[in-house]
Amino acid sequence: MHGAGVSGLLVTHPADVRYLSGFTGSSAALAVSRRAARLFTDGRYRTQAAEEVTAAKVEIVSGPPAVAAAQWLSAQPGIENAGFDPQWTTVAELARWKAGLASKLRRRFLVPLETSLVETLRLVKDEEELGIMREAALLGSKLFDHIVGFIRPGIREVDVAAELEHQARVLGAEGMSFETIVASGERSALPHGRATGARLPRRGFLTLDFGVILKGYCSDMTRTVYLGKPKRNERSAYEAVLEAQLAGVDAVGSGVSCGAVDEAARGVLRQAGLAEAFSHSTGHGVGLEIHEPPRIGAGQTNTLHPGMVVTIEPGVYLAGQFGIRIEDMVVVTRTGGEVLTPSPKALIEL
Repeated sequence: MHGAGVSGLLVTHPADVRYLSGFTGSSAALAVSRRAARLFTDGRYRTQAAEEVTAAKVEIVSGPPAVAAAQWLSAQPGIENAGFDPQWTTVAELARWKAGLASKLRRRFLVPLETSLVETLRLVKDEEELGIMREAALLGSKLFDHIVGFIRPGIREVDVAAELEHQARVLGAEGMSFETIVASGERSALPHGRATGARLPRRGFLTLDFGVILKGYCSDMTRTVYLGKPKRNERSAYEAVLEAQLAGVDAVGSGVSCGAVDEAARGVLRQAGLAEAFSHSTGHGVGLEIHEPPRIGAGQTNTLHPGMVVTIEPGVYLAGQFGIRIEDMVVVTRTGGEVLTPSPKALIEL
């Protein structure tokens, strides 16, 4: 906070509030000064906040928690301004916060941070966090093993998604990290092909992209399987994506730039003549949210550090034909990268 030029901090993004205080409710704001921290929430969370929050004093308010938090910060001695994260703050919210302050403070007290202070802390996971994320990743791999035995031609994509999500709950997941992607046949060429009533074909690719939430932390993995016997061009495309994915995983390491990891995967597809069919970044960070920094993309100069968890997920998408994506979660170590999602990646034919 001192380095950012602020003497107070107003935290409103739920993942950031949870990271700093342990509070998991949906409505809260955390006010932080040099000497104290106070969590503001409403009466629905009176008991929950008392159970979850130990490092900050909890105050129950009837109005917007962020307004109360800003007012509290403005009343603390020695606090001249309070930083907030503009990427999670709407224009309307900021107007409400300012309206709750004394008129003489409305112009200068609330300061947008150039860099998110809490998100920067969240980039590198400690051993406790990594332990949870390993559990979440392994749970996801168990789901894949289960669903391979469930898949058969003729059933609907939504039935596959429902079975995945039901089993996730049975195995202890708090929920899914995002809306499950089940895309078969020509629909596998949709990078974010959400499950529909379409029936699985007798012959064609099936892409499964899913993740679970365990103790607040997300997992994320993708596997593409084949129903029937693949054609030569389909098999060669799959092998190219697999080679690219393995190259991306191998490139992960401490001090390596995110752009270099992206290029390791993208370069393989370029050599295979499939670079134009790879339409997204190679990966992203994962943690309390399914999409976090860093972004593993072309030209990204940020470097990886031990404790970061990223996905490596190159893909090829040929409209009207098929699509393929393979994704692992990888934790950056001092000597390289540790894959957290151990499910097999060689092409499975069903």
